[in-house]
Amino acid sequence: MSGPVGRGRATLIAVVVVLAWLVIGAVAGPYSGRLGDVATNDNAAFLPADAEATRAQDLAGGFVDRQSTPALVVYERRSGLTEADKQRVAADAARFAQLPGVVGPLPPPIPSADGQALQVVVPIDDAEGERIGSVVERIREIAGGGANGLTVDVAGPAGLLADLIEVFSAIDGALLLVTLCVVLVILLIVYRSPVLWAFPLLAAGMSYALASLFVYLLADADLVTLNGQAQGILTVLVFGAGTDYALLLVARYREELHRHEKPWAAMRAAWRGAAPAIIASGGTVIVSLLCLLLSSLNSNRALGPVAAIGIAATLLVMLTFLPALLVIGGRWVFWPRRPRNDRADPQAEHGIWARIAGFVARRARRVWVVTALLLAVLAVGLTQLGTTTLGQSDLFTQRTDSVAGQAVIARHYPAGTGSPATIFTSRQTARQVTEAAQGVGGVAAVRPVTADRAGAAAPGAPPLVVDGRVQLEATLADPPDSDGAERTIRELRMAVHRVPEAGAVVGGFTAINVDTTDAAERDQNVIIPVVLAVIAVILALLLRAIVAPVLLIVTVLLSFAATLGLCALLFRYVFDFPGVDASFPLFAFVFLVALGIDYNIFLMSRVREESTRRGTRAGVLAGLAVTGGVITSAGVVLAATFSALAVLPLVVLVELGTAVAVGVLIDTIVVRSLLVPAVAYDLGPTIWWPGRLARRNREEGRLNAG
Repeated sequence: MSGPVGRGRATLIAVVVVLAWLVIGAVAGPYSGRLGDVATNDNAAFLPADAEATRAQDLAGGFVDRQSTPALVVYERRSGLTEADKQRVAADAARFAQLPGVVGPLPPPIPSADGQALQVVVPIDDAEGERIGSVVERIREIAGGGANGLTVDVAGPAGLLADLIEVFSAIDGALLLVTLCVVLVILLIVYRSPVLWAFPLLAAGMSYALASLFVYLLADADLVTLNGQAQGILTVLVFGAGTDYALLLVARYREELHRHEKPWAAMRAAWRGAAPAIIASGGTVIVSLLCLLLSSLNSNRALGPVAAIGIAATLLVMLTFLPALLVIGGRWVFWPRRPRNDRADPQAEHGIWARIAGFVARRARRVWVVTALLLAVLAVGLTQLGTTTLGQSDLFTQRTDSVAGQAVIARHYPAGTGSPATIFTSRQTARQVTEAAQGVGGVAAVRPVTADRAGAAAPGAPPLVVDGRVQLEATLADPPDSDGAERTIRELRMAVHRVPEAGAVVGGFTAINVDTTDAAERDQNVIIPVVLAVIAVILALLLRAIVAPVLLIVTVLLSFAATLGLCALLFRYVFDFPGVDASFPLFAFVFLVALGIDYNIFLMSRVREESTRRGTRAGVLAGLAVTGGVITSAGVVLAATFSALAVLPLVVLVELGTAVAVGVLIDTIVVRSLLVPAVAYDLGPTIWWPGRLARRNREEGRLNAG
């Protein structure tokens, strides 16, 4: 196309594309606020079907009329409970029993041995699902906060779930608002334009709306499982990655406006130049995320497709909607620094990065050796990284009602009261299994579930038998979400499994945590090698070489180790976190490696393009100079958006957000700016081996050999 007719046709196409997307946005937009309606946060539902805790949960269904999750309402008066306190507890318990969703009749209140506390166990029907949080809120309203020295807290698995639901309810509001503000501020700083910032932000919002639509429909149809964690990551990932892709496209478009008179011609050239790298980058992230489908944990499998849908929607919007917007806007969108059609060398606009490229060229070997050693030193911090299932008191960054209640229970009762381990065994071996369980250190008491289903029958009451099995309840001495309780469960399983012909199965709240930790370790051993292999193949196809992909993967792995090492020190000595969750290393790896390789793709795809015209060493310097500013800006955007996860008072998400932010900054400032260019410059054409580029420019090859 050329002349007025071509320009008019291109503008018309752009207008049609924009209008079509606005219609799609009007339909999809409301779904971004409805994701919480299809989210679930039931930890047991995340376990693999063959986990022992899952089998125990299936067996438990036969011993109760309705499956339930207990809320533990604990009343405490340090000077000793009064008669009026006991009357109030009885009255509250009667009101709890009348609440919709509560499984009655309630067992009698449990007094502490020191007379300072009373505990009411309130079973809530599991059929309530996410409405368990609403039932807990009603329980808290009835119980009140206490007065005149009497404190009241609601803890237990149901109390914890209610607190988690409250945390994740902030995703639709606070997290989205903070993410938008962060992106807006950075775009204003990067572009220094009162106009241009709106285009990437509008496109990112469109991406989020489209992703929300698909995720909502799939979750509503039970084709994917959405939880609060995945929902939060989806928000920051779409806005972060979307803004990154927009920055790359806009930067290339600005370059081409210097070479082309018409905006549509400049966009066509920019799209051809930037789209392959953006598609390869997005494809790498999508495939890496889909590797989570190999996980044995439903929570991991849920995150994979949800986040992959977000990236796919972002790619589609950024490569269609954003270019059309920019074509309609023309040069004026860059006001007040509108690029002229002056055929200027793009390197001339990047003075700082041209000087950095010159520094790399003069000291290439020294640069990559020093930076590699620096990253290796940071990686030593990995010795401070201990994976553990965070306890209830460690899960939140602030004190919640369930945390306060668990502390009260730990002061006055065997800490596992209210969340016992459940043991299912054959009727004939029940006595031997009971004796084996009682012999395990950390088990405070063992009792059978009796025929009245209340578990508190008179001595000698027969145990309830279902399909030849009985159920035992083992009260643990440690809090059910502690490391000590998990060790007890492992020892308890070994003890009861040794009883001949018992077929004993151990489940319960703590057992779920144990099986989740074991499954997370298995997932790391399986998924990490698969992700690396997939990324290697994609890089080899993109760069048409073997040496370059190996180099990039090694540098990203080094960056990942340095990031975890630095984060381990931050978590322990700055944030004072007790540890990291078992799922943290895998999530950190997938996001850091997939997103970290992005910046190397952006750099090396441009280096390859420049190398075909200038030669490898000159191509490395030109690629670094031209992409330096935009890739650094993209890294800052992504780091800042993941930092927005800190608005959610959940240690796991704060740790993940911090790790991705730190890792992305290390990737963009150290790895992509110094380490990779220095190694590539030092190797010269060898980096493209065995591709055609490795055989070109023999003069450069002889210099490298010398």
